[in-house]
Amino acid sequence: MQNINEIDELIKLIGKLPGLGPKSAKRIFLKLINNREELIKPMASSLIQVYKNVSRCKNCGALKSNSTGCNNCENTKNNFNKICVVENIADQWSIENSSAYKGYFHILGGTISSSLSERKEDLLIDSLVERSKKEDIEEVIIATSATVEGQTTAYYIEDSLNKVDVKVSRLAHGLPVGGEIENLDDGTLFSAFKNRTGQKSNSD
Repeated sequence: MQNINEIDELIKLIGKLPGLGPKSAKRIFLKLINNREELIKPMASSLIQVYKNVSRCKNCGALKSNSTGCNNCENTKNNFNKICVVENIADQWSIENSSAYKGYFHILGGTISSSLSERKEDLLIDSLVERSKKEDIEEVIIATSATVEGQTTAYYIEDSLNKVDVKVSRLAHGLPVGGEIENLDDGTLFSAFKNRTGQKSNSD
């Protein structure tokens, strides 16, 4: 293989993407280089625009346009009264695509790891509490994964919302132990939302 630094660097970067290894990265590179005008040029332009204009909302964690604001937490048109809490944006997209839920989302950006490598301060739990207080929210649905980290995070969120006048529920039937939200099919998500369980927080 030719020793060209630009090629080596691009293959390394592609190989860092989820589900891709060195061989897959090389195949993708060859597809790109053989379609320079159709793929490389518009993709490079699109990546630059995303880098410049798209970021995570500091309030709810969703992706937002830096020019138009956040469509999730600034959506007053639908007047939702529920917030669904998920670990990451992939979970949000999976739930949206299933049509199992209509309401606001709150993306934590991770979980509280059992090894404490993920600090609680790095997650958006404090802003979730503030949203639940300030917005006309009746229910917070915790849709973290059925992993040790996901359940640990769910318990911490429940405790954080203990003094907020809001119902806190969690996905139940149909959510397999150890399962991650983004890997569930639409039917499983429908069942999990329909059969969620919860209780009203103890507000002062």
